[in-house]
Amino acid sequence: MVSSVVELMDVSGTDLTVVNAARVSFAKHKDAFDESDEKLIKYLAKHNHWSPFAHTFIQFKISAPIFVARQLVKHQVGLVWNEVSRRYVNDEPEFYIPKQWRKKPEGSIKQGSSKETIEYDIAGTMKYVKETYNNLLKEGIAPEMARMVLPQNTMTQWYWSGNLFAFSRVCELRLKADAQEETRDVVNEINRLCSYKFPISWKHLRPVPY
Repeated sequence: MVSSVVELMDVSGTDLTVVNAARVSFAKHKDAFDESDEKLIKYLAKHNHWSPFAHTFIQFKISAPIFVARQLVKHQVGLVWNEVSRRYVNDEPEFYIPKQWRKKPEGSIKQGSSKETIEYDIAGTMKYVKETYNNLLKEGIAPEMARMVLPQNTMTQWYWSGNLFAFSRVCELRLKADAQEETRDVVNEINRLCSYKFPISWKHLRPVPY
């Protein structure tokens, strides 16, 4: 089964970058991080002083189903997104197929699915979709039109770049219990990598673990 993948591509800045961006108001600069700097970061995060965190940069390359990408691309502020286009490429499509299908929840529209699952085999459907797509290309149909037959579970990939504060907002919203599980899987990895590269800032930007 094809799974989502999040790769860390580039990083600029450290927790010290955040501190120095904040302290420049007083014409101060530090070359080493100490306990007082964590207190400052905690204060900035607690009081929503976002601009010092925006002097950082982190870039991911993500592979995920189209339906996950369409949920995440809604987050625009402080972030930049460039995605593969099937107008120009006609690589063999890959499809995300869950091991189990979650059932519709009883009496709720806020939660997209329940914990109850069922088995359902769509391998035959995916085979037919892929054959149809390839047949269109063989007939000389432009890739930008042939892609119309591909479903939402087709895998796509994109570069997603931005500052630490912007990604903390993504995590705040997309790691909640009512977020779709497949989307949470991607954002959990973003959460982990941001914490790895900016441990102090992330600890205070994301004080509630999921």
